Amino acid sequence: MSRSSIDGFRIAGVATCLPPRSADNLDPALGFDPEEVRKVVAMAGVRQRKVVDDGVTAADLSFEAAEALLQRLGWARESVTGLIFVTQSPDYFLPSNACMLHRWLGLTDQCAAFDVGLGCSGYPYGLYLAATMLKSGGHQRILMLHGETPSRFVDPSDHATTLLFGDSGSATAVELAPGAPGGHFVLQTDGNGYAGLIIRGGGFRDRRPADPRDLALRMDGAGVFNFTIKRVPPLVADTLALAGCAVADVQAYVFHQSNRFMIKHLMKKCGLPEDRVPMTLDDCGNCGGPSVAVTLTRTTPSERDARRRVMLLGYGVGLSWGSALVDIERDAPLLDAAYTGAVPRQGT
Repeated sequence: MSRSSIDGFRIAGVATCLPPRSADNLDPALGFDPEEVRKVVAMAGVRQRKVVDDGVTAADLSFEAAEALLQRLGWARESVTGLIFVTQSPDYFLPSNACMLHRWLGLTDQCAAFDVGLGCSGYPYGLYLAATMLKSGGHQRILMLHGETPSRFVDPSDHATTLLFGDSGSATAVELAPGAPGGHFVLQTDGNGYAGLIIRGGGFRDRRPADPRDLALRMDGAGVFNFTIKRVPPLVADTLALAGCAVADVQAYVFHQSNRFMIKHLMKKCGLPEDRVPMTLDDCGNCGGPSVAVTLTRTTPSERDARRRVMLLGYGVGLSWGSALVDIERDAPLLDAAYTGAVPRQGT
């Protein structure tokens, strides 16, 4: 198990961007049996999903979030020396999407930029990478972007996935802050379950699959549920122990928005108060890993104390799971940025 306590950094702000278009799961035009739809909606908790239009990508959404956050913070572009883009919904296999985002955001050639190919666990992993870059020296400010468009890689005829997934982009500004408490991280992997969530075709193992369904997500729902129920409660306990905290010391437990039934089951197993487990599934859907940031920016309330102590939890595709327990200062903006469509065009 990878456990790390890293001090001397702070989250300066978080912004998310959702596409403006909503898909109503109860719309008869989707072509699913109404009774089956009602069952899925009741279990997953997803009534509407935010979905991108053709030609809009995870990089576009993440750019919008990053631009809004940089403007709110007033960060000079030359002060950003690291750009991490976490995604499994890339514009291209190459070049790195981070290089495009680097250009769109007007960052300097003194900035390191790279992609990280993680999905549901990507937010705590990405935050850990940003913290370690700051702690190791040479960096003052890092942008960690995390975006996914899972609505683009589901089979429209599969109600188990189509009715679940929405799209989003996010940006988290992390900076060096000597004396700040930083955060506590627990990161784990079980590659034996790699096929539990998989797109078998399109990569270089099977570039042009004979079965077009292999270009869409295949999900072992029961297997992923069992994995989550087995792995996440110990993850919560291990993270609290690493930080020397009790359940009551954390103001919000922000889970990857997998589905409502699963999250409620986790709440009971972990002994978490319902009012400390926010959910955004109803009108956003499961946005993959960025759903952690979406839930953070849309629902975390202001607290009386100087900081908001939150546990950020990601789990799923890989199979991979991780946590970050951090304090977010009251003056750190949590922005739900509007989509403007003002993204520099891809490839230009």
